[in-house]
Amino acid sequence: MLQSVINSNKQNEGYVYVSYGHPKFLKHAIASIITLRRYDKARPIALACSAKHKEILIQKELNYLFDIVHQLPEEHASIVGFKHNIHHYLFYKKNLFLDSDIIWCKDPQSMWSTFSNFDFTITGTLVSDIYFGASKGVRVLLDILLRRRQRTLKRFGLSYLSRVQSGVMFAKDYEITKQVCLLASEMLYRKQETHFRSRKMEQGRTMESCEWSLAMAMSKLNISVYPWLQGHNSLQLDYIQDLTEHDDEFMYVNCKYFCDDFTYSIRGLKSVSMRRLLIAFLSLFSGKTDYLMTTPYCLHFGWYHQKQPFYTFAENCWHRLTNEQHSQKISNTLNKVTNQ
Repeated sequence: MLQSVINSNKQNEGYVYVSYGHPKFLKHAIASIITLRRYDKARPIALACSAKHKEILIQKELNYLFDIVHQLPEEHASIVGFKHNIHHYLFYKKNLFLDSDIIWCKDPQSMWSTFSNFDFTITGTLVSDIYFGASKGVRVLLDILLRRRQRTLKRFGLSYLSRVQSGVMFAKDYEITKQVCLLASEMLYRKQETHFRSRKMEQGRTMESCEWSLAMAMSKLNISVYPWLQGHNSLQLDYIQDLTEHDDEFMYVNCKYFCDDFTYSIRGLKSVSMRRLLIAFLSLFSGKTDYLMTTPYCLHFGWYHQKQPFYTFAENCWHRLTNEQHSQKISNTLNKVTNQ
C-alpha cells in the first residue's frame, strides 16, 4: 500500500473514483459524484487522478468536491494499471471503487450493509458466458468447436470461471485485495495461454481489459462475486436506450429488466431490430420474456454504443459547475471592491 495511504487516518466507508487521460474523463467522474451526492451526503469520496487532472481541478476550483485528491503514478494510469493495483488505494476501511460512467439512482445505504460479508468482491455472475473476454460474433463458434474456454480452465487448474463487471468493486481486506491483484496481473501476463482476446481489438477501445484476468484470479482463489442481477435489488444495470426511462437529469430512472438471464443477456446487441426479433421469438416460450420495471442503485453506461446520453449529461454538469464558480469569483471581487 502507498505510504501516504498507510499513514492516513482512515474513515470507515468511502467511495473511490479514478481519472486520467483525456480531460473528458474527469468531467465524467464529477458528473457521477454529483448524482451520488443526491443520495449520500455523508460518506467521503476519494479521487485518484493524473497530475494533469489534479491541475484542472485546482485551476477550476473544483477540488472541494472530493475529500481526498491523490495523484496517480503514471504506471497506474490505465484500466489494468489501476484495477490490478487497487490494493494501493484503500483510502478507507471499506472501499467502493467505481467507474466514472455511472449515474446513481437511489440511496445506497442498504447497499453498504450487503457488503458486510465480503473482504473483497466485484459485481458479476457465478458462471461466465462464452463471450466473456473472448471472440464476439460468429468467431465465437470456433471457440466452442475447439473447446477453447474449457482448455483455458484446465490449463489454469480452474473448475469454473465467473464473470465480473468491474464498474463496481469492493475491498476492505488489504492482504486479500493484494492477492487478487497480483494473481490477476500474472493471469494477464499469460494471456497467450488463454482463449481471451485483447479488448483493444474492439471498436472504440484503446486499453486492455482487466475483467477476465480479475475473474480468473477470483475463481482461482474461490472468492465470491457480488451478484450482479438481483431484480429490484440490482446494484447496477446497464443503460440501454430503449429499455431505460429517464429525464434529462436522471433524477427519474426506470429500467426494463428481463427476468430470464438469457433474454436479459441480449440487451447489448447493437441492432435493436435484431434484439426485438429475438425477444419476439423467445416470447413463444413460457416465462422467457417476463420483465419488471425497476430502479437500480447505479445506472452504468458500459456499452460503447450507448454512451452518448451520459456524455451529454456530463458536459451539462461541467458547464453548470464551472459557470457557478466563475459567477462566484465575480461576486467575491465585487464585494471586495464595494467594501474597500
